[in-house]
Amino acid sequence: MPHVIVKLYAGKSEEQKARLAEEITRAVMTAVGSKEAAVSIGIEDVAPADWVETVYKPDILGKPGTLYKKPGYDPMGG
Repeated sequence: MPHVIVKLYAGKSEEQKARLAEEITRAVMTAVGSKEAAVSIGIEDVAPADWVETVYKPDILGKPGTLYKKPGYDPMGG
């Protein structure tokens, strides 16, 4: 029962979000063998000005053991 949460800079269209959810669903089905009915996808819009505090610090810096793909940017200049 994979559930994927995508935190995304606000401003993407509903069409883009739907397409992203479809692509992620297919990737999950392929990678771990889940059936489509078992996959759920949530998409959360995040204002760019809030990214560091609501995503980067808690989800990227704060959870290194769960991060399987690290970003190629550092908004904190480190």
